[in-house]
Amino acid sequence: MDRRSFLRTSALGGTAAAAASTLAAPAYAAGHRTLTMVTTWGRGLAGVFDAAEKVANDINAMSDGTLTVEVKAAGELVGAFEVFDAVTAGQADMYHAADYYFVGQHPGYAFFTSVPFGMTAQELLNWYHHGNGAAMHDELGEIFGLKSFLAGNTGAQAGGWFRKEINGPEDFNGLKFRMPGLGGKALGKLGASVQNLPGAEVYQALASGAIDGTEWIGPWADEKAGFQEITKTYYTAGFHEPGAGLSLATNRDVFDELTPAQQKIIEVASGNTHQWNLAQFLNNNGAALQRLQSGGVKVLEFPDTVWDAFGKASAEVHAENMGDELYKKIHDDYQASLKASSGWIDRAEGAYRAQRDRVLG
Repeated sequence: MDRRSFLRTSALGGTAAAAASTLAAPAYAAGHRTLTMVTTWGRGLAGVFDAAEKVANDINAMSDGTLTVEVKAAGELVGAFEVFDAVTAGQADMYHAADYYFVGQHPGYAFFTSVPFGMTAQELLNWYHHGNGAAMHDELGEIFGLKSFLAGNTGAQAGGWFRKEINGPEDFNGLKFRMPGLGGKALGKLGASVQNLPGAEVYQALASGAIDGTEWIGPWADEKAGFQEITKTYYTAGFHEPGAGLSLATNRDVFDELTPAQQKIIEVASGNTHQWNLAQFLNNNGAALQRLQSGGVKVLEFPDTVWDAFGKASAEVHAENMGDELYKKIHDDYQASLKASSGWIDRAEGAYRAQRDRVLG
């Protein structure tokens, strides 16, 4: 039995043990405590590492000296994609990451970052805080010994950087492209050779020709990463991450040892960071896009035939995971919330923005 199967089959036993433990009075750690946060981000990566530092600094400030969170960039303690296992094993206390990096542990984690043709940042928040999203994040966390919160959001991500224009779905065949999560699996169905690289490694891979193209985040973070120095072909709308959430996850034993006030501090700091980070990206993207265009970057949109191929491939990826009971449960609830939210948002905000832009020119 592999680790993933063991964790699934032992989930009920873990829940029973947790229920039994509640009969005893909780023992909270006294005095000052230092928590080590590992991240999937290279130090200084625009926006994403900022979010990790922001949530750590807020926890430190609000805990009045009882907690100190020390932030480790990718590679400083463990590798970028090793943070999940490091925290579940107790080698580190918490991680900050995009949870879709961990679809190998469970594909349901994709929904707490983003899935193809999924939720915008606002729709994700609606589901998370006023639907069942947070409870389902917690249900996944119980299996792996984690307590997780949304703690950042990039907003809608760009389609990415290419060495050539994409005129039809066939242009993805054989293309070496960096894209994590279920979006990457969808591209694979179009014949792309999909790479899952940590953010700090993407520039060198693109510059060396190890990959033919990449998505990262959006104009501001992409400009900071320097991709415009390598290629000038940029697709600004992507199918894969329309509102990508970032997560803070704490080892559940560690979290349970904290006082209720400290636990609430982590929750509140995460929520504050989510909104702060989303505003950070959206505030900076417009000016960055203008700078990129002034520097000769050609801004393009995928043709409808490509969008149609993205949609077909994405549906196939979802279908392949529906045999997993928890994945199906999360997927169905997520889609129900998306449909409930999107109708009003489109009729109110969508119509308003179209008229505002028409009237103001």
